[in-house]
Amino acid sequence: MAEEDIRATRLEKVEQLRQLGLNPYAYRWESTHHAAQLQEKYADLPSGEEVEVEVAIAGRIIARRVFGKLAFFGLQDETGTIQLYLDKKRIDAAMAEIDPDAFNHLKQLTDAGDILGAKGTIKRTEKGELSVFVNQYAILTKSLLPLPDKWHGLTDVAKRYRQRYVDLIVNPEVRQTFRRRALITAGIRRFLEQQGFIEIETPVLQAEAGGADARPFITHHNVLEMDLYLRIATELHLKRLVVGGFEKVFELGRIFRNEGVSTRHNPEFTSIEIYQAYADYHDIMQLVENIIATVAREVLDTLQITYQGEAIDLAPPWRRVTMHDLVQEKTGLDFNAFSSLDEAKAAAKQAGIPGVEECTSIGKLLNEAFEQTCEATLIQPTYVIDYPVEISPLSKPHRSKPGLVERFELFVAGRETANGFSELSDPIDQRQRLEAQAARKAAGDLEAHGVDEDFLTALEYGLPPTGGVGIGIDRLVMLLTDCASIRDAIAFPLLKPEASE
Repeated sequence: MAEEDIRATRLEKVEQLRQLGLNPYAYRWESTHHAAQLQEKYADLPSGEEVEVEVAIAGRIIARRVFGKLAFFGLQDETGTIQLYLDKKRIDAAMAEIDPDAFNHLKQLTDAGDILGAKGTIKRTEKGELSVFVNQYAILTKSLLPLPDKWHGLTDVAKRYRQRYVDLIVNPEVRQTFRRRALITAGIRRFLEQQGFIEIETPVLQAEAGGADARPFITHHNVLEMDLYLRIATELHLKRLVVGGFEKVFELGRIFRNEGVSTRHNPEFTSIEIYQAYADYHDIMQLVENIIATVAREVLDTLQITYQGEAIDLAPPWRRVTMHDLVQEKTGLDFNAFSSLDEAKAAAKQAGIPGVEECTSIGKLLNEAFEQTCEATLIQPTYVIDYPVEISPLSKPHRSKPGLVERFELFVAGRETANGFSELSDPIDQRQRLEAQAARKAAGDLEAHGVDEDFLTALEYGLPPTGGVGIGIDRLVMLLTDCASIRDAIAFPLLKPEASE
């Protein structure tokens, strides 16, 4: 039957329910238990036994088997499923005053997808199925659209993301992913609060985007008659808070970048940024290690995980290696040995590294070589440290290596998961770097930004030595829930309208 015909039939059933004086869209229902609680509590109940204790449960009908005077429904709530054992004699007797023909109406007017409340006792059938032996029921919500065929499921990937509500109904593993996501974010918050950090919310709408190299979304404030940007990072405002005297501060929230959509990128995503006064990037690496290991233990009860078939060991300590050493290890090129950009380019070309010509400095070439040859190979947790200054405008100069900064990125499963620094606190150096970025913006670089004068003023009041980091929550969730695509870790990922696809 076509979907529109099914809907028309179900609309007729809605009308029939109303004619019987029954509301097909109830106001409330009081349950005593969830399905998983009953399954656990009565796990040892022998087949054929009944427990004379009344329970009340509610959920969605996911399966119906209807016979003459018996029916068996599969009922699914947030926690799992349980069978409803529906006997005509028992239901008609218990519901005589409400609806003398209650059993037949149950058979005729319910469908898979409806939300049902049921009261009854606990019985394990002769076939061994734990059931609620129903006395009374109530149709709480009449579903107008059919669930996907149980044998074929919801297999259209785009439809799964577009109609996530259906995906959640028919795929229990998807619900599990988002439960784990909630546990992960709650665990991170709890860990940081136990360490003395406090969470403070910063503006989403900003007069000047900053804190990362990324193309922002632009919107317009009508009353103020000014363009505003959706934030591309929380960094600059959180550092203002450290200037103001907060020594341990973080924010877990949404970030917006007007960039491409892929299995690794969504234009709207969640990150946590953490800043600690009187700390450097070594301290922050230790902090990140502790956060992720603690949360993995809490949520998964192990540090030995599998991601897309790869075994990954999250047990600290994690490897720390310089970008220079990694590139030399993979390509044989020692970027410390080059005396000119031309020499470095010639060697990189010889080594078969793509994208060489676009690089305007040895540091950018080093980073290109790293991205092309090393990044995807970093399966075990690895801190790549000591980055070129050209690609790190907010990081402190390295205390012993000229041309480099004290920066790290955490890679797991070939993907960047965190990015942290010893934060730049010299306002003069910071101004020079931001002005260089502003010049790039003026030259047409869509990922470069103007000078945030207020942030520079804050630095002039004095930012204490500070370590900071941003962790991509969606990518961390991907890792800890074995999701191949970032869209599987985000409840409602951004998609083109159907007509545009």
